[in-house]
Amino acid sequence: MSTATSSPSPSDALPASPVPGAAEAPGSPAPTPAPDARASAAASPRRGTDWRIRFAVLSLIWGFSFLLIKVGTQAYAPFQVTLGRLLFGTAVLAVAMAVKRARLPRGARTWAHLTVAGFLLNALPFSLFAYAELTIPSTLAGICNATSPLWGMVLSLVALSEDRPTRRRVAGLGIGFLGVLTVLGAWQGFSGLDVTGTAMALLASLSYPIGWIYVRRTLAGSSASHLSLTGAQLFLATLQLAVITPLFTAWPTAFPVVPLLAVVALGALGTGLAVLIQYGIVAEVGPTTGQMVTYFIPVIATAAGVTLLDEQLTWNTPVGALIVLAGAALTQSRARPTGARRRGASAD
Repeated sequence: MSTATSSPSPSDALPASPVPGAAEAPGSPAPTPAPDARASAAASPRRGTDWRIRFAVLSLIWGFSFLLIKVGTQAYAPFQVTLGRLLFGTAVLAVAMAVKRARLPRGARTWAHLTVAGFLLNALPFSLFAYAELTIPSTLAGICNATSPLWGMVLSLVALSEDRPTRRRVAGLGIGFLGVLTVLGAWQGFSGLDVTGTAMALLASLSYPIGWIYVRRTLAGSSASHLSLTGAQLFLATLQLAVITPLFTAWPTAFPVVPLLAVVALGALGTGLAVLIQYGIVAEVGPTTGQMVTYFIPVIATAAGVTLLDEQLTWNTPVGALIVLAGAALTQSRARPTGARRRGASAD
């Protein structure tokens, strides 16, 4: 859930964390330039709630986002679910900006880049996940979301010259995609699998790293605050859906309470509050720890789908998910600097 902050969001700070999810996970909110952890911690008062508790809350919010999407699409069209999600998420950030007296970003170029970021990190992946869950279980959508780090590594090797492949990261990439094939039951010829829905979920996961790289190249030097960039990005994504939704859907004739509450929660919690929580975690303990939430999202999404929606679970789904997460973890690993290795060796 990703925004200019995360990234499944969702996807959901410049790809310090890939989800909310969110990714924004799906839930992810919006990746923008990641704050310096020490500078942010020094500039703001220490929060009362331990970061581990906030980390657990963030994992739950983004993990449940896929269940909320499934419930919302039972009564509303996918574009309507996405529009509601963005609308309520933007409202939460607008309140936060008002409280902190944060000003909107300035400059036509910045707003143009945020428009593209809003499409790649919010409007597109959120809509794809909503459409995907019309035909695939929320558990599978949550697992597909976990492939974002794998796509991210492939794209960064092409688009970011400072990212060099290592044997460990390449091995992680291969292991991760082996996990994807395991989840999809490739040896069975993908029987019983909705190809279109699965492809949409994987494309949504691919959209996040494309957006992160775009943000990294265009907005990393912005002087605007993280909160301002994220709020503006979500606002622009909301405008995009406000234009698109009436063209492809009719106004709902009824507003069932449970699906409506699911959409409200998806936006206010999974796209608004989650962004604020994630930013606080990254500012306090750094992006490396903050991005670890990615690995809890599919676990929670699977547990929620099986226990609350009675979705079927075959052995290859959890096994494949674990393989995907192991591969994703390896792709995010970094080799120790040469100087550090030498110092360690001389110390021995």
